[in-house]
Amino acid sequence: MNIKKSFALGAITTTLLVGCGSPAILLSPETNTLATTQKTTELSDAQLKHWGHSDLVTDTIPGMSVEKAYDAIFNTIKDLTPTTVIVGVLDSGVDIEHEDLKNVIWVNEDEIPGNNIDDDNNGFVDDIHGWNFLGEANHEQLEYVRIVSKGDDGSDLYKRAKEEYEKEYDKTLQNKTRYEQILQNVTQADELLQKTLGKKVYTQKDLEELESEDEKVLQAKAAMSQMLSFEESVEALKEELNGGIEYFSNRLNYHLNKDYDGRSIVGDDPENIEDTDYGNNDVMGNREHSKHGTHVAGIIAAERNNGIGMNGVAEHVKIMSVRTVPDGDEYDKDVALAIRYAVDNGAKVINGSFGKYFSPNKEWVWEAIKYAASKDVLIVKAAGNEGLDLDENNVYPNDNENNSEEIADNFLTVGALNPKYGTELIASFSNYGKDNVDVFAPGVKIYSTTPSNEYEYLQGTSMAAPEVAGVAALIRSYFPKLKAAQVKQIIMQSGLTANINVSLGGNPNYTKPFGEVSKSGKMVNLYNAMILADQVANGKVKL
Repeated sequence: MNIKKSFALGAITTTLLVGCGSPAILLSPETNTLATTQKTTELSDAQLKHWGHSDLVTDTIPGMSVEKAYDAIFNTIKDLTPTTVIVGVLDSGVDIEHEDLKNVIWVNEDEIPGNNIDDDNNGFVDDIHGWNFLGEANHEQLEYVRIVSKGDDGSDLYKRAKEEYEKEYDKTLQNKTRYEQILQNVTQADELLQKTLGKKVYTQKDLEELESEDEKVLQAKAAMSQMLSFEESVEALKEELNGGIEYFSNRLNYHLNKDYDGRSIVGDDPENIEDTDYGNNDVMGNREHSKHGTHVAGIIAAERNNGIGMNGVAEHVKIMSVRTVPDGDEYDKDVALAIRYAVDNGAKVINGSFGKYFSPNKEWVWEAIKYAASKDVLIVKAAGNEGLDLDENNVYPNDNENNSEEIADNFLTVGALNPKYGTELIASFSNYGKDNVDVFAPGVKIYSTTPSNEYEYLQGTSMAAPEVAGVAALIRSYFPKLKAAQVKQIIMQSGLTANINVSLGGNPNYTKPFGEVSKSGKMVNLYNAMILADQVANGKVKL
């Protein structure tokens, strides 16, 4: 489940308590008095580009206090000695040549590049920077479409999959048709207004001042005035509409196409977990399809303070790219083997910004998660972008099913925050759940690396998870003796909570207390997490 793009024509979708007791570790004891009012002005471009690193106290922006942690801890406490932590990014691929990432990419020192020999005997030839379990594949069906394509076997799984397929296919076709109609109307109105105004580019103010007795002109004016309330220009409006048409077309052509075969090019049997001799060492894959993974990698560890681009959350990190997620639903087999690959090759944190709602071979993934736990590896997972309560809906991979006992203690599920502190704090698209989402972190309009030395804003729980993976990596870097389960608990317990009601699922009329929409009831805070980690590592606090 890569980030689901929201096409809504621009509609993107108090006392605070410190969650870890006295926030004084590594520093002199102090009382952390937090802001009680929300920021009412729009964020500047500079603020927006790093809002996830902001501090709620000083900036009144619900970020993770990343810069505060660097200023007060990492850059100040001289006797802290960090170690390098490998973070496995299980995603669509990473542009390892990106200007802001090339110096933080993991290198397998036990492998000799280009000799076509498995020098380290790990089962993967020339895996210098990771592994590509997708080979040359890019597009894929959704999992329930794969189930339907196999035919009716009389199972409840098939019935549920067929019902979901029919619902989604009809909805996607209707959305594509609607966007095409809107684009046609916008194009016709734009042509008429350009002619009437005598200019190719016009503004909302131009429309307000336009007077005419021609009914068609007045209709075009009214329609375009409404449209420009969503986008700043006609060009941007058309780009948004074309993006929507492309998105829905891709869903119809690939994701929901029962006849599409995206896997045969890989050359394996995806239903056989023992068939492991497949894939290659091209950890970026098709550059166009590596945007999601490159963005995720930048959030975690884009080189800090190098005078270009943006700063990742974590220093002292190496990114291991494990290409696992196609444009469509990932295979359970690939996810299970990718987790094991990252674990076996030294990753101490794994980021998984993907997911799906059908998982025929979920047991393979559960076994891999338990294997990671046995090797002391923390898995940070995106909660999903459908605005659902995960206590009522299973999303895979997960660490339990139907609210049962967790299979392991190393799996951390992350929902997404808005930069707006208040009722809209939870992103409209973010899944939530008192039992099945652990924490929340910044996930709306996140600025990060994209292929070919570019940078873009993307959003989703896919962006919130790597924010937290960066926090986890820093904890493990400075306190390497802490176990994965301890790091998970530190992140959950050290966050900030808010005594406010928040709207959920994009419905302003459906609200719950912020503390009731995740297991911890908190938003991640790096500054406090480092303080608590120090307390735990030095035996001052027992989790």
